[in-house]
Amino acid sequence: MRYLLISFCFFLMGCASYPDKNNFVKNKVSDSDLKNIYFSDKNQDYVYKANIDLYNKHFGGVFIVKKITDNNHRVVFTTEMGNKIFDFSFINEDFKVNYILQDINKKILIHILKKDFKVLIEESPLFLNSYTFNNYIVFETEIYNKKHYYYTINNQIHKIIRSGKGKEKVVFTFKSTDNFIADLIEINHKNLKLTINLKSI
Repeated sequence: MRYLLISFCFFLMGCASYPDKNNFVKNKVSDSDLKNIYFSDKNQDYVYKANIDLYNKHFGGVFIVKKITDNNHRVVFTTEMGNKIFDFSFINEDFKVNYILQDINKKILIHILKKDFKVLIEESPLFLNSYTFNNYIVFETEIYNKKHYYYTINNQIHKIIRSGKGKEKVVFTFKSTDNFIADLIEINHKNLKLTINLKSI
């Protein structure tokens, strides 16, 4: 019976939500607004030196995000010489592959990149709850039916966690000397060998 109780306790811990596992304190009323403004200016071309590591493949080049209209973003990754590696369009909730290099033209990889880049450009994700954690206000949101947690200080996003079954699945880290542009962005997948590093140029 004792072993059964211990096993049951471990089962309950395994089923705990991400906020519960990390001892977040739920806010009764949110006194902050969540707005992702890092790629929100239509007059700005967001250009980054990029390194993408996928299993045993490495891609280096230039990563560009352009907001064309309020609900239309273009995401392009090229080599240093200007040859396209991929070119995606996000229009409202629609996603279009304009081009992708044959070597990485895999349905599952395109789906992963789609979800990652949607997080980068989504300005107002569906708000669910807010919490306090150390110095952060953490916003629980939903993008593509997946929970995302935005760690903010003074309304600036420092980190985003995509969770699943209470665990970190993808970690987005932002470093910025300017409230409007992220100087450094790292996307690190916990359950597969994929990292994306972006440095503003």
